Amino acid sequence: MGRGVDELPANPNDFTSIQAGPTSEQQGTRGHKRKQTLLSLLDALAELSKDEELEGIVPSQQPSFEDDRDVPTVDEHLQKVGAEAFNKFQRRIMNLDKELRNFANAARQLGSSVGILSSSYQLRSRLAQILFLFRENAADLFPRKIHHQSRDSLTTPNLAQYHRKNKRHRAPPHVHNPKVSDKLDPEDFPEQLQMFAVDVTTFLDCLNEFPEFTDEAVNSAILSLEGDLKYWASCLRAYEGQFKYPAVQRYLHDLSGEMGEHIDSITSSLSVFIEIGVPTIRFAQKHASQNLLNLSTVATFFSAVTATTMQFSFDTTDTALANAVNSFWFTSLVFSIGAAVNSLLGVTWKQAMYRSPGHRVPWWVLIWIKRSPLAFLVLSVACFSIGLVLFAYASHQHSVTCTLTTVFSACSIVGLTAVSAWFASERWAFSRHHGTKWLADILSETKVRVKSTRGIKWLIYEPRALAWSASRWVRAQFRELREAVSELSSRTLSRLSTPSNEKLPDPERAVTPNPISMTPEPNSPTVQRRAASDAGPLLPIAEHASPTVTSFDGGDGDGTASIMSESTSPLQDSGKGRFAHAVRAVMKMRAASSVFPISGKNPRRQRTMSSDGQGREAEPVGVLKNSRVGTLMPKLKSLHPTQSFEAHSALVRHLQFSPNGKFLATSSWDRTSVIFKVGVSIAFFSSTDAVRGRSSQETFTSHRILAHPQGFVGQVAWSPSGHLLLTKLNRGVKVWTEDGVCRKTIDRRRTVLSIAWLPGGEAFLSVEQSDVTKLDLQGNVLAQYHFDRMVLHDVAVTQDNVRMVCVGTLTASADGLHPSKCRAEKQIIVYNMVKEEIENRVPVLHEVRDITLARNDQVALVSYENKAPPQLWKLDPVKDSVRLSLRHTYMPKVPVDFAGPSYFGGRNDQLVLCAGKAGDIHIWDRESGTLLHHIRAQTVGGDLTCIAWNHAWDTFMFATGSHDGGVRIWTSPSLNIMSGSEDNLVAASRATTNPANTPRTVTPSPYDADVRTDSPDLQLSPDSSDSHSHATSAPGPSSPTTDAPSQARPSVVTFS
Repeated sequence: MGRGVDELPANPNDFTSIQAGPTSEQQGTRGHKRKQTLLSLLDALAELSKDEELEGIVPSQQPSFEDDRDVPTVDEHLQKVGAEAFNKFQRRIMNLDKELRNFANAARQLGSSVGILSSSYQLRSRLAQILFLFRENAADLFPRKIHHQSRDSLTTPNLAQYHRKNKRHRAPPHVHNPKVSDKLDPEDFPEQLQMFAVDVTTFLDCLNEFPEFTDEAVNSAILSLEGDLKYWASCLRAYEGQFKYPAVQRYLHDLSGEMGEHIDSITSSLSVFIEIGVPTIRFAQKHASQNLLNLSTVATFFSAVTATTMQFSFDTTDTALANAVNSFWFTSLVFSIGAAVNSLLGVTWKQAMYRSPGHRVPWWVLIWIKRSPLAFLVLSVACFSIGLVLFAYASHQHSVTCTLTTVFSACSIVGLTAVSAWFASERWAFSRHHGTKWLADILSETKVRVKSTRGIKWLIYEPRALAWSASRWVRAQFRELREAVSELSSRTLSRLSTPSNEKLPDPERAVTPNPISMTPEPNSPTVQRRAASDAGPLLPIAEHASPTVTSFDGGDGDGTASIMSESTSPLQDSGKGRFAHAVRAVMKMRAASSVFPISGKNPRRQRTMSSDGQGREAEPVGVLKNSRVGTLMPKLKSLHPTQSFEAHSALVRHLQFSPNGKFLATSSWDRTSVIFKVGVSIAFFSSTDAVRGRSSQETFTSHRILAHPQGFVGQVAWSPSGHLLLTKLNRGVKVWTEDGVCRKTIDRRRTVLSIAWLPGGEAFLSVEQSDVTKLDLQGNVLAQYHFDRMVLHDVAVTQDNVRMVCVGTLTASADGLHPSKCRAEKQIIVYNMVKEEIENRVPVLHEVRDITLARNDQVALVSYENKAPPQLWKLDPVKDSVRLSLRHTYMPKVPVDFAGPSYFGGRNDQLVLCAGKAGDIHIWDRESGTLLHHIRAQTVGGDLTCIAWNHAWDTFMFATGSHDGGVRIWTSPSLNIMSGSEDNLVAASRATTNPANTPRTVTPSPYDADVRTDSPDLQLSPDSSDSHSHATSAPGPSSPTTDAPSQARPSVVTFS
């Protein structure tokens, strides 16, 4: 019995040691094991029922892992998601094709529409070929959801039905149904994308050939698509011969989403153009045609008038004057007929759909069609007027008749000439300045320049000044004369009106004004005199208002204000004035208080939940062996946070366990890095005299605090031996020992994006923009590897020290092109450091940031930013090189914003775990891609930034960092039962199954850390086990601080 109980796996992370069924050695203890198993299952079912009651899930609705038919595979989920993405892209293509057909139907009513019809048909044909290529690509990736389609069947449904119903009718060339070329191949992707860019540019040029309407939305949408298409075509040329590889096919599938956004933008803009632009263009063309028709009508009428008038003079040829009359009238008739004919010709040309655009027609043709009718009509009128004047004199009319005819004809000709010159000048101004200046502005500028000339300026201003002086002198003389006459008349009237016996007043005193009365005047609502003296001018109240000084007392924080005035206005004595000043004071106080910051706590960040709407955990969606799932699920569900402490005062950027599992290093934006020491406290328990057991609990104590005054600490990296630690700064790297001693500070002149140790621990790699620098521990450069047109983010080195796998962003294509709207291409590169050449590269579209190699160098785990899930890439050896192939995409149950790099976990890296920004933690099986466990955000509590797994520990253990600087340790309980009866074994089973009974330790801040038993090899004597059993069997919240001895504050090591 004892042997059966003690034969547990040595390492719970070792999945290979789990046995699928009982062995021959265990047949003797079958009864006891059966009872123990049944009791454990009962406890597990009780836990599941509690979880289901909390989550509101009906047990019968849960999928059973015993039946593979009830559980969809991960590959099935990816097939469904990929098929939905392609179907969405296909709908976008069809919508654009529909809008192009509608645009072609609407554009047939316009003149010069043959170009836009041809370009729209060519664009539809290119869309059909692009859709066929993407369908073939999707059919290769998702064969169970997307099927291959023949080239002839890939046509527009509406037009296909139309041709079937009307076989005798032959459509014009611009409405033919687009067909796919028989020689189309996936290797034609770059060429087809390049031709797609040419076709959309041609379509845009044809749209801009209509000067009557210009839509900036259509222009910007098409230009952005053109730039991205050229960028994609240039980037894809680097993968020639690899378009059948799954990695490149998946990248092409991702591009369909980017292209679909462009197509949606063009579709919406084109729809607006059809509704607004086409009617506008049609109205403008119709208006121009109507003007020509009116001009033709006037010219025809005028030619009839001229011909009728010629009947009075055509037979008179005896004098020179009569011959002149006939000459002018015949010329007028010729010009009027030419104006009428050219007007009709212009109407016909403007309404023709096959006419060439304006910029493709010779200048003399445009002038003859557009300008000659009006010019001919003006010349015809002028010639007719001159001939009419001469006819008045030739026919010996009365002098008055001749004079009036001459004067009015001259005025008409001058006005006609002036207006014609103005029209011609406006046309010249438009062609010269393209609408930025009016003709009046040009004339004003010309006038200013002419006046600024020295001679012209004297001629203009000097006579004007002289005339102004003369007029002023004349006005002064007239004023004096008027005053003298007025004075003389007043004296005369006064003498005549005064009696003879009364003394006349002195004329000098008569005109002296009376002194100003000092009697105070009543206050006026609009005028106020000075309080000190009445000799000053009258000012309005607004100008005489005394300035006020508002002071705020911020010391007490009561927000009181005192207002001091230099003088008192009469309005202040009234109630209305006091009320106005009070309102003004309150407004000033409010305006000034908004300047000062209000002290208080910052608002808490609102966490977003990543779980599904019903509050259920993400269930595993893969198909695994019954024994693996049945064993792993309870172990993963038993993971719970055992310790939580405030490691930093700012965001935790990165954390990592040492290879030997004894230390945990963290880095933060508070310019510190903390080394925690991992220990084990062993607790013995005894429920009865016959049963003994022990449980181990991991403890974390602050070991060293590494200060970095130079800046933020972005990454920590333990050496393969676990004795050295690298901390990455913005432009430097520090080398530390495990005891917190800084051995070397390596300054780099460039930004350091990532660091990685070499397998031997003798040197490390520093990722610096486009270069990867190999440095020793003294900072000496051993080698440097350059990647052209790349910005690298992370690197990992294989165990044989031959290859490194890099991830980065492409800064420009091979042709120097940049994306206009889409995301830049990212690449995963396998680089041979011995040969110094790139062996393989694969494109990815998501924001790649981190890469981690498994310990067997066979697979690489790539992490992305935002909602892109982590991916597992396999390194397949091909001859003397390595080729990357996508193995798995670890899909969560719902979209999650992932935080930090993903990690391998378990023994032999058989788990993959990743943290979400909202607090979710996902754990997948590496080989099958099955989501084994999902820890919801409500359980974690707090936004996560990073996660790390302890590979060297016996039990499951990982750590998470959060935005508030906290670090949380997650472990699974470890229980060893030494001896006892079956009832006590049941109690022990329940103690290990229920996480609520697991001892939990809360460690305070690293600055006030306590000492715990931190030796994994600690052995307690049997005599002392009983004394510790009661203290450790039921720990309370105060037990960590009560039982632990005191320890001094940890030392802070600071190096500048």
